[in-house]
Amino acid sequence: MKAMTIKKYGESAKFESNEVEKPTLKGGQVLVKISASSINTVDTMIRNMGNDLPFAPVTPAILGMDFAGTIEKVDENVTEFSVGDEVYGCAGGLGDLQGTLAEYIAADSKLIALKPKNLTMKEAASIPLVGITAYEGLIRANVKRGQKVLVHGGTGGVGHLAVQIAKHFGADVYSTVSSEKQFKIVESYGAKAINYKTETVEDYVKKHTNSAGFDVVYDTVGGENMLKSFEATALNGQVATTVSLCEIDLSTMHFKGLSLHVVFMLIQMMHNFQREKHGEILRNITKIVESGALKPLLDEESFSLENVGKAYAKLESGNAIGKVVVEN
Repeated sequence: MKAMTIKKYGESAKFESNEVEKPTLKGGQVLVKISASSINTVDTMIRNMGNDLPFAPVTPAILGMDFAGTIEKVDENVTEFSVGDEVYGCAGGLGDLQGTLAEYIAADSKLIALKPKNLTMKEAASIPLVGITAYEGLIRANVKRGQKVLVHGGTGGVGHLAVQIAKHFGADVYSTVSSEKQFKIVESYGAKAINYKTETVEDYVKKHTNSAGFDVVYDTVGGENMLKSFEATALNGQVATTVSLCEIDLSTMHFKGLSLHVVFMLIQMMHNFQREKHGEILRNITKIVESGALKPLLDEESFSLENVGKAYAKLESGNAIGKVVVEN
């Protein structure tokens, strides 16, 4: 099969098209012909810093985690999927798991689900990693109907899905943005947009919560921004984040009695730990999508497998709005 591989890690690493052996099935796997694969920030981190990351594949490596495609073969131990099923999932590109920048992948059936019928392959491929992350963070923060939820980064990969899923759960949702285009996107989801460049945390907390604070804050920006999240959260409130590789002062958390949930969805894949939870979450997301309550946001530029290097560059430029997807 054709696959895009890299021979060494680093910011100057280039993808090369190669013919490699088609994967064979192991217990519990399905063989999927890949139609599309999306690029995530963690993918670019692996490409640039692979030697410093414990979960990076050995080079030469096939990267890529998310995919959507059609099952062509099923292991005899797999009963929940059949040949011809259109599926999606996040199942490769870590450790000894072959990545998705290829024509085929042998995927652990626990990590996949049937693709939403009302999405294209390209749209479905954009969802798994960020969708699971968004869903898990909201569930762990125990989001309930009627609560006020703030999402930092409401047009990012995780953020735009967290906004829509929180709305689906019945929450009153708000999101920070920085441009008119982002403002319109967030408002189209039925959420209230906040321009963090013109409004201080104190200002928008007073405006939208009568200074009480938000019940749940989902911080997809992380780092120093977490201090703003702590400031914006109500007493005994919940904070979920995807970016906590930093040293920050937790004093505000302490005095407000906040709970912090760090979401790192790759744990299940890396450690083969409760992988079935990812399949379960994806099945729930499929239902939400098919109900019409969730629509993935895709960057307007199109990329083929052969120019995946340009797709990585687009994501790293910071100019992408929505998910960057590569089509086979």
